[in-house]
Amino acid sequence: MYRISHLLILSLMFLSVEAASQTMGGDLTESETKTEKRSKKKKRKKTKLPDIDLSHWKVTIPEGSGKGGAISVEPPEILDYANNDILKPYMFNDSTKGALTFYAYPTSATTANTKYSRSELREQMVPGDDNINWTFKQGGSLKAKLSVDEVSRDKNGKYHKVIILQIHGRLTNEQKELIGQRDNNAPPVLKIYWQNGKIRVKTKKLKFADVNSVGILHEEAWTDDEGFNFEQEVGFGKFQIEVKVTDGKMVVSLNNTEFAVYDDFNMKRWGVFENYFKAGNYFQSRDEGSFAKVSFYDLEVKH
Repeated sequence: MYRISHLLILSLMFLSVEAASQTMGGDLTESETKTEKRSKKKKRKKTKLPDIDLSHWKVTIPEGSGKGGAISVEPPEILDYANNDILKPYMFNDSTKGALTFYAYPTSATTANTKYSRSELREQMVPGDDNINWTFKQGGSLKAKLSVDEVSRDKNGKYHKVIILQIHGRLTNEQKELIGQRDNNAPPVLKIYWQNGKIRVKTKKLKFADVNSVGILHEEAWTDDEGFNFEQEVGFGKFQIEVKVTDGKMVVSLNNTEFAVYDDFNMKRWGVFENYFKAGNYFQSRDEGSFAKVSFYDLEVKH
């Protein structure tokens, strides 16, 4: 009898311990579940949209029909770019970074004076009108925070080049008629490249310093300078570029720590032209399968 009672007591003790263990195990599982749910909530990234005013910009994309046939979208249509089916593949929000991203690759659709494709903004001082621009005497400034996110490589393993910012010259209608040119195109006085992780600046200089007031209007009167490389390597990270233009002078800065200053007679004589800013992804390759993505976090122009 004692042996049976003893066995019975041991059995009851075992069952009691096992039940308690199961109860604790159940509580622990529930606690772990709650912790896991809280952890998932913490991991959810907040969405952030870019705060860039596009009311004075039009965009040109690598879509359209042949040379000179690239599609451009002006204000007010550009303001609804996120819902525009034509623009969405080339100009879109990256809500995880709070950036406006421009995607470009080689297509047959280009502007009239180039072989390269672009997803690039063009400044319009008066929305929808390319005919109102600014001179160096009037001045202007551009400040941009951006990153080059992805770039393909050529057959030698070097990254393809991308023009990320420009100041483009433009003939007035009177100047165009004076030299008998079919369009208002003038050379770009400033091209800022992303090249192998560094920022390269190129501008224009006269072939002959004593060219007259009519000859200077011809594109052939100008040539590229030797170019300038900033020392900092930006790679695929964020960086800031600022461009300031005054009468006879242009200053380009990188991250407010390095400066390229242009104030010689070439800049003074450039004052004959009107100008406009450009920003985005002007992709410098025709290689099959090549591409680039450029993201802008801030973009501000003042006159």
